[in-house]
Amino acid sequence: MGKAAAEAIARINPLASAHGPKPGEGPSKEERDAGFYDLLFIGEGAKGERIDCVVTGDKDPGYGSTSKMIAETARCLVEDVAGDGGIWTPGALMGQVLADRLQAKAGLTFRCG
Repeated sequence: MGKAAAEAIARINPLASAHGPKPGEGPSKEERDAGFYDLLFIGEGAKGERIDCVVTGDKDPGYGSTSKMIAETARCLVEDVAGDGGIWTPGALMGQVLADRLQAKAGLTFRCG
C-alpha cells in the first residue's frame, strides 16, 4: 500500500516530468552567491507565551545554505553528539550544539527573544 502511494505521488510530481526545470535553468553563480534569507518564526506556547526567532543565512537558501546546513548537521552528528537511540529530529538531538556550529561554520545567525 505504501509503495503504491509513493508511486502515485511520483507520477504527479512536476519536477519528475518534462515540465520541470532543465539543466542550466537555475540561478547563475552570481545570483547564488548574492542570495540570502531573513526569516521570522513566531511560536506560541500552551499558556499564550510567545517567542520570536529570526534566522538569517548568507547564501541562497536553495543552493548555498542548504548544502552547508546538511554538511554541518552530519559533522555535528558524527563529531559532537551521542543520542540514546530512537528517532530524533536534528533540533531535539543536537540543539544548541548544532546552532553554534551553523553560526560558526555555515553563515547562519539565530536571534530569539
